Amino acid sequence: MAVLQIRTLPDPILRQKAKRVTRIDASVRKLIDDMIETLRAEPNRAGLAASQVGVLLRVAVIELPEQELITLINPEIIKKEGERIVEEGCLSIPGYFGEIKRAVTVKVKAKGRDGKEFRLKAEGLLAQALEQEIEHLDGILYIDHLESEEKLFETVEEQE
Repeated sequence: MAVLQIRTLPDPILRQKAKRVTRIDASVRKLIDDMIETLRAEPNRAGLAASQVGVLLRVAVIELPEQELITLINPEIIKKEGERIVEEGCLSIPGYFGEIKRAVTVKVKAKGRDGKEFRLKAEGLLAQALEQEIEHLDGILYIDHLESEEKLFETVEEQE
């Protein structure tokens, strides 16, 4: 396993749409393992999409405190409910966070590392992480949801 370099803006790969995984083979499993190690190496993190490490495949991993790791292959949001304002950051836009609108709950279908399809209904931080990582795979960043530049803030560490 290896810690991969996280791509940051203005890297154009972050704006590209990832391709569906057609076969879950050893290279996809290695990518997943490397993404998990990369995610765990970051102090303030929730999830990581393959495009953030320069691979245009529809793969994402999410790991929140007190919750099991979730591996998503070819994930799709099939339903969103409600709306709430959240503060969101991104490993590909270090030093900033913004206030944006996200769903209260999301329902996602994806394949796991084993290739079996599953569905997941989530709320709160997990719903937010699912939305963000799936959007990454479509070349969408949280800053695209900002109502205005005034809703983007520098993190405290960057201001010191």
